[in-house]
Amino acid sequence: MNQTEPQPPADSSDASVGRVILLTTSHRVAPGLLSWPAWQALHAADEVLCADATHPQLPYLREAGVRVDQAAPTAQELVEACAGGRTVLVVATAEGDRALTDGLARLAGTGRVAMPDLELLPASYDLPGARLLDLVQVMDRIRAECPWSSQQTHKGLAKYAIEEAYELVEAIEDGDRAELREELGDVLLQVVFHARIAQDAPGDSDDDDEADDAPFSIDDVAAGIVEKLIHRHPHVFGDDSAQTPEDVRAHWLRTKAEEKRRTSLTEGIPLGQPSLALAAKLASRVRTASLEVPLPPGEGVGYELLTLALRAESEGVDPEAALRAAARAYRDAILTAEAR
Repeated sequence: MNQTEPQPPADSSDASVGRVILLTTSHRVAPGLLSWPAWQALHAADEVLCADATHPQLPYLREAGVRVDQAAPTAQELVEACAGGRTVLVVATAEGDRALTDGLARLAGTGRVAMPDLELLPASYDLPGARLLDLVQVMDRIRAECPWSSQQTHKGLAKYAIEEAYELVEAIEDGDRAELREELGDVLLQVVFHARIAQDAPGDSDDDDEADDAPFSIDDVAAGIVEKLIHRHPHVFGDDSAQTPEDVRAHWLRTKAEEKRRTSLTEGIPLGQPSLALAAKLASRVRTASLEVPLPPGEGVGYELLTLALRAESEGVDPEAALRAAARAYRDAILTAEAR
């Protein structure tokens, strides 16, 4: 049997082997918004291929005068298409054309094929926060197609928001960064879920105020907090200055007071929060306002706890976190006793 002698690989500097350009785009960036190097490569290529006939970039490429042929060549076919120094540009699909790139890697690894120059050219990039768009899209689909999610209301989900907030606090106190990342995602889900519900229909309240019941979206939520942050940071976005954290807090409290125009220090404090946190919040408002408020007369554990909570707040200690830490120590003591 005659055996073909292996041929040495071609010199990569040989222009005759041609060039393959894999053009990637982000679906989070509007179609047609491509980098200048990408447009140059598209117009200069001898052939432009795309396996997906519905690729969102195709109408814009063709409008710009770029001929795109629908084709899904194998790695070997692509290498052969580059013979004679041709440049073939492949517009990557959303899945990334893994079979093609793996095939090219295998061919190159054999050392027996004259490989064209290979270039990965990102045509559009994700900006920070781009994956949030994916979350919004996924939530839209779940809300529309999931039998459970499509029936949820603000009131029905309220308990989950509380649970996820506590799990986030636990991850922070444990110092577990992997858990912290996951719990932040769970809290973010609650925000996006509630905003998606609000986009569908009025709220769950019995308030007859139509303005309060008007639908809103996650964009409205984001716009509101952006406006609030800019307004409350005049030392960052305006002409004011702040050199210390105390200066920043003073700015924040002043602008917040102007916005809320409250008639009482107690306005805006949710009474349903944990009791130690509630006591500390009330004490913080009183201290900030330099208001003299005597402790209410009374006896019993409740008033003793109130006194301790106010003392903790005055000393800069979060009474809720302090008691939680002590309770964990007690939990460990229980486990130790059980193990005896």
